[in-house]
Amino acid sequence: MENHIKPDRNHTEMRSPTTQKCKAWGISSLWKKILHFLLGHVLRIYHHGEMEEEAWSRVQKNGNQFIVNGQPFYFNGFNTYWLMVFAVDRSTRGKVTEVFKQASAVGLTVCRTWAFNDGQWRALQKTPSVYDEEVFKALDFVLSEAEKYKIRLILSLVNNWEAYGGKSQYVKWGKDAGLNLTSDDDFFSHPTLRSYYKAHVKTVLNRVNTLTNITYKDDPTIFAWELMNEPRCESDPSGNKLQAWIEEMAVYVKSIDPKHLVEIGLEGFYGPSTPNRIQFNPSTYAQQVGTDFIRNHQVLGVDFASVHIYPDSWISQTISDAHIDFTKSWIQSHIDDAENFLGMPVVFTEFGVSTKDPGYNTTYRDTLMSTVYKMLLNSTRKGGGGGGCLLWQLFPEGTDYMDDGYAVILSKSPSTSNIISLQSTRLTTFNSLCSWRCHWGCKKKHALDTFLYHDEL
Repeated sequence: MENHIKPDRNHTEMRSPTTQKCKAWGISSLWKKILHFLLGHVLRIYHHGEMEEEAWSRVQKNGNQFIVNGQPFYFNGFNTYWLMVFAVDRSTRGKVTEVFKQASAVGLTVCRTWAFNDGQWRALQKTPSVYDEEVFKALDFVLSEAEKYKIRLILSLVNNWEAYGGKSQYVKWGKDAGLNLTSDDDFFSHPTLRSYYKAHVKTVLNRVNTLTNITYKDDPTIFAWELMNEPRCESDPSGNKLQAWIEEMAVYVKSIDPKHLVEIGLEGFYGPSTPNRIQFNPSTYAQQVGTDFIRNHQVLGVDFASVHIYPDSWISQTISDAHIDFTKSWIQSHIDDAENFLGMPVVFTEFGVSTKDPGYNTTYRDTLMSTVYKMLLNSTRKGGGGGGCLLWQLFPEGTDYMDDGYAVILSKSPSTSNIISLQSTRLTTFNSLCSWRCHWGCKKKHALDTFLYHDEL
């Protein structure tokens, strides 16, 4: 991508009509540049007969960048974990479509959600390897709706926590089968429980969608598989037990589906293998939970790193400037590590702030979000490893009863919605610099460079 083609004289001369309209409409010089750029692209694709929509293809990675159709893919995204459960009932299924529609309207292109519900109400997996077909059809619906709105999914395969079953449900199943189990962390080490998890992975990946007739492992709507939501193994602070589980399961997922990307689902805490990085942890407790950011992500089969950002639950619930300072150092340290040690992209797969925190206000939430977005942009504009981030969490109206305090309802949060939309537009524009035949060049100054940091739209 080093040898870029510069705009020629003819391209420059084509801008005159647009310039005249800009003056007539009172459009700023920044927007003139943007409109010039867009007009030039439209004329080029028309000239080359490329008006048809680009194929919906899988996200892949090249070094520390995600790519789609060979071009960079930096993204802005969100979490809505309950999509499958809501899709089961006709009375709530419309909320799935609603959240995708609203997300698409502000340019969000990736959603992370659960592909598990173990032994609970509306369970997908009622008992080991026994599934509720109606719930599976609901997950089929989630995938088909996501594709309609051009939103890719990160599907998590099990929970560390008790919500929606999790590792504790697997342990209960093991006890029901007569196994001598003493801790929920036996999920990671007992061969029978590992076989339960593998069977679930195999079933989900080989599922044929009843609406699209596409097997999940072949579906480009799926961005990546996540091994587990926030895995922790506190019974073994050395990290060896969890490390062995990750090594086994990452390779197992790849053995069934070598096409899709795989990530672990970690929160990003530094562990024993990197004592020089522990200073970036939010607390000393973080290094005692059995996870190890660098070591865990060096495992064969893991394609990109995952990190969560929750200063309000990790440091103090009371809102303070310390949260912003922590967020900056936390993000930068993980981007640096992804680029310098891991050679892979890093995605901040959860970040947010609770409205229940003492001192919370919308201005603080907007400040936290802007901080996360700007840190990612600093990486993006260099073609770096900060691949994207996913807000926790986006809700449509009428789902307040599911709110854990972190829900963002766009229609009720205009300032937050504007910040999200601006970030999406910036990333889409940056991705387009390359996909539009590099007429400006990713690593050179260009007309839209200012746009990546311009705060007034």
